[in-house]
Amino acid sequence: MTAVLFDMDGVLVNSEDFWVDFEREELFPAAVPDEDVDLAETSGMNFREIYDYLEEEYGTEISREEWIRRFNEAAKEIYTERADALEGLHDLLAELENRGVPTALVSSSPHDWIGMVVERFDLEGDFDRVISADDIDAASKPAPDVFEYAADELGVAPEECVVVEDSENGIEAGARAGAIVVAYRIEAHGDIDRSSADEIVDSPAALRDAVLELVERA
Repeated sequence: MTAVLFDMDGVLVNSEDFWVDFEREELFPAAVPDEDVDLAETSGMNFREIYDYLEEEYGTEISREEWIRRFNEAAKEIYTERADALEGLHDLLAELENRGVPTALVSSSPHDWIGMVVERFDLEGDFDRVISADDIDAASKPAPDVFEYAADELGVAPEECVVVEDSENGIEAGARAGAIVVAYRIEAHGDIDRSSADEIVDSPAALRDAVLELVERA
């Protein structure tokens, strides 16, 4: 049995476009003003772990509490007002359900952020599992832990999963888990390393076709 594990930011919703702008233009200049940090270093990581990473690698100019406050404020605006859902998302999820393919939303974002997306885009009950990296005490992407956990929650081996990811760290995490990885190319990430993906797509229609073909093939 094949399962499909969907990342949230940049895949299910186009929030990554807004997150990249927020981090590049506001947050990183405040946190590490003397450093030119490539956002690909931290893309896909839990926002609390991003702070820990920046503190360890560069040193930070704002407190962890201030970092969390700014992120939470941005999250509310992005998820409830600015982001849009992936075109054709409900139809894709319905098709997977009709084929008996279990699905999970798997995100590095905390559950309250995920809840904003689920509520706004009427996704309640559309996934068999909704999983946040906060659910496990393990390393963030690019470590495979969250995808391995999601596969276990669905009762399948990671090798039986299709992972849909947009970030370099997320793509790598899926590959390390042994899953089949579909990389969704979005403008926000630019020319990142997608070499560990099995397929690369750049439109909602191509994403749908790739996912359905892979689960049909399995």
